Amino acid sequence: MHYTSQDLFVGALENAPNCTLNDRDQSVWSKFMLMVLFQGSQHFVIDGVRFRIDAGSAKAPSPVVFMLNVAQPGRLRFIHDSTAPLHKVMISAPLPWLNRLMETQEGMPALRDFFTRHLSHFSFEPGQHILQLAEKIMHPPSLLTGELKSIYLKAQALDIMWQSCLALVTDKAGGWQAPTLMSLKQCERVRDYIVANLDKDLTIDRIAREAGASPSTIQRHFKEHFGVPVFVFIRQERLQAARAALATEGIPVSQAAHLAGYTNISSFTTAFRKSFGVTPKQARA
Repeated sequence: MHYTSQDLFVGALENAPNCTLNDRDQSVWSKFMLMVLFQGSQHFVIDGVRFRIDAGSAKAPSPVVFMLNVAQPGRLRFIHDSTAPLHKVMISAPLPWLNRLMETQEGMPALRDFFTRHLSHFSFEPGQHILQLAEKIMHPPSLLTGELKSIYLKAQALDIMWQSCLALVTDKAGGWQAPTLMSLKQCERVRDYIVANLDKDLTIDRIAREAGASPSTIQRHFKEHFGVPVFVFIRQERLQAARAALATEGIPVSQAAHLAGYTNISSFTTAFRKSFGVTPKQARA
């Protein structure tokens, strides 16, 4: 994939021990780098500062999100000291994009501090939602090509970026969090639980118990933060899962309907076409 210092870059690497065979110093321009590492390790040096990110092996993976701000042009060198296959998504946002972000961002000094310091970095264990978004980048629907595929990949990347920035802000806030951030983190836990349990009977009482809040609180805050009611989100996610299975595995439409929680194929087809603009048969690989 060709890109320039003005582009938002979204890429993925799977089952290769290194992202490049070049182990010599190379130029790196100013940018924000975000890596979702499912497994394997990365070892590199930028301007004399050494970084090592380890997400474990295929048998014992320990996924990690690593964020790094390169505030000024520098020198980068990869160190190839691991043979474990990498499974990762890489996102890079150029300096002009970050400058626009900082011009419009108020009330979050942790973000401004992070994006103004050279080689500031932050890592955290991702929830299921970020991992699912990264998997969509790793394995986009086969029907997407050209500009539509580019838009799809960037949409997932931007979602990962804002989720990661929120993780940074709440971490730097320490023991205190603004009420809106607290409710957002709670709703993110709800969303991660839903994404990881789409095959289960997801009642609002069960979801609320997992989140440690009342059903009314969950329903109110979830819609405030994500723009849709909880059960609309569940239906959308199940339809997305059905579409992905149709596109990548070529499962029968009846099986896709069951995966999406529909007992009636006609109702499933109507909902599917309304959401994606094509029928399940047209989406099938």
